[in-house]
Amino acid sequence: MHFKKEFDFVKLSKSAFIFSIVLTIAGIIALAAFGLNYSVDFRAGSNVDVKLSKNVTKAEVQPLLDNIGIGKDATVSPGDNRVNIRFTKELSEDQDEQLKTAIHKLDATASFEINTVDPEMAKELGRNAIYSVLISCIGIIIYVSIRFEWRFALAAIIALLHDAFMVVAIFSIFRLEVSLTFIVAVLTIIGYSINDTIVIFDRIRENLRFGKTKTREDLAKLLNHSVNQMLMRSLYTAFTVFIAAFFLFLFGGESIKMFSLAMVIGLIFGAYSSIFIASPLWLFFKYKQKPNGKAVKPSKA
Repeated sequence: MHFKKEFDFVKLSKSAFIFSIVLTIAGIIALAAFGLNYSVDFRAGSNVDVKLSKNVTKAEVQPLLDNIGIGKDATVSPGDNRVNIRFTKELSEDQDEQLKTAIHKLDATASFEINTVDPEMAKELGRNAIYSVLISCIGIIIYVSIRFEWRFALAAIIALLHDAFMVVAIFSIFRLEVSLTFIVAVLTIIGYSINDTIVIFDRIRENLRFGKTKTREDLAKLLNHSVNQMLMRSLYTAFTVFIAAFFLFLFGGESIKMFSLAMVIGLIFGAYSSIFIASPLWLFFKYKQKPNGKAVKPSKA
């Protein structure tokens, strides 16, 4: 399917920039006010996953924890034939055994997976997560700068940071849990978003090479034409991946629920930013190259 009419994305980008700026400000306020709801992966504490042969309720589990003396800081999340219990403090070996004994009273066949993170390990995981995002961004800048030109690289990185920040901001606003799978989701979103952006940039570069762009209006027309050429391809790709991520969120289980949700949010913003953020930003930087109406030199392959 192709649209007969070409959309004026340059004109629409003004509203998109305002929309993104408003969301960014709201995200900054949310992060400053609430921060992120870190899981035990980034905080000291213990996480206990219990697999059961039947469903149990929070009302059944909480008294058991209170009797052991570990119920005050515990968060109990029952699921389908399982229950997740998270503690903000590390459980000792004695408390581990007491917890297993208590749960076995509910279900003798219960099996346990207990993960404990100490403060130093939590700090290291947090640092490594930040480093992984920064290193991936630097690698993308180097690649796009070599493959295209610095204007494309700068526009792509701003769009990627926009996508990643939107996911972080929404998780902060709605107090959704941030775990290691969330970091994996953000890195995956960065990879997806840069791929979508590069496809559009590649078409812009090809059209720029063979087109005549003597004025700023010519550049805007070329960008609109390039994005319209790749519009359906971007929408099809984004929608296909979105469907997979969405159903993974619905039926994928509790352990990957936040990963799937981050993917769903990131995919939407990734498709949006490739069209309404990255491409118009490149145009903005290109305008600076040619303030006096001279012909724009095509980018080298």
